[in-house]
Amino acid sequence: MAKQTDLTLSDDERKLALHSLREFASQHLDEELTELQAMLLLDHVLSDLGPVIYNQALQHARGFIEERAADLDAALHRAEFPLTSKRRR
Repeated sequence: MAKQTDLTLSDDERKLALHSLREFASQHLDEELTELQAMLLLDHVLSDLGPVIYNQALQHARGFIEERAADLDAALHRAEFPLTSKRRR
């Protein structure tokens, strides 16, 4: 089994996430976060909450794939020995 790694963001994603956190704090918490505060908060969210979100996303993906696989079985199933079973009737 592959080793689970911490969630990481690209540089652009990280910049957008930091901006989003700072905007949220400003608009909803009446708090102006410094760049360092936003970075610390983002790192905490990724390390502490990231695995919960990751696991939930995996569960959703698994359910989606299992539903599609069940549909595939029904759509692709073919009767075995169709000519023989017709002759027996």
